[in-house]
Amino acid sequence: MEGIIMKLHDQIAKTAHELYEKSGCLPGRDLENWIEAEKIVKSSLNGGQSHKKQSGGSGEEPIKKTAPAVVKKAAEPKKAKKPKKAPAKTASKMKKTV
Repeated sequence: MEGIIMKLHDQIAKTAHELYEKSGCLPGRDLENWIEAEKIVKSSLNGGQSHKKQSGGSGEEPIKKTAPAVVKKAAEPKKAKKPKKAPAKTASKMKKTV
C-alpha cells in the first residue's frame, strides 16, 4: 500500500511542478498548484471523471484563479538622524550680567 501512495504522491508532485512551469514559475502558488495536480491525477485514475461527478457535487467550491500577488521590495532601513546641535551663542544674544 505504501508503494501505491508514494507513486501517487510522486505523480501529484510531478504534475504540480508542470503546472508551476506552465504558469510562468510564479512564486507563492504552491498549494494551488498542488490541489489542482491532485484533481488532475485523481481524475485520470477515475477514467477521466471529474471530482464533482464522482462525489455527486458535494458542494465543494472550485478553486478560483486569481492574479498573482505582487511581490513588494523590502523597504530599506532608515538611517538614524543625527542629533541636533544647540544653536551657537552669538555676541548679540549674550547678555552681560553685572
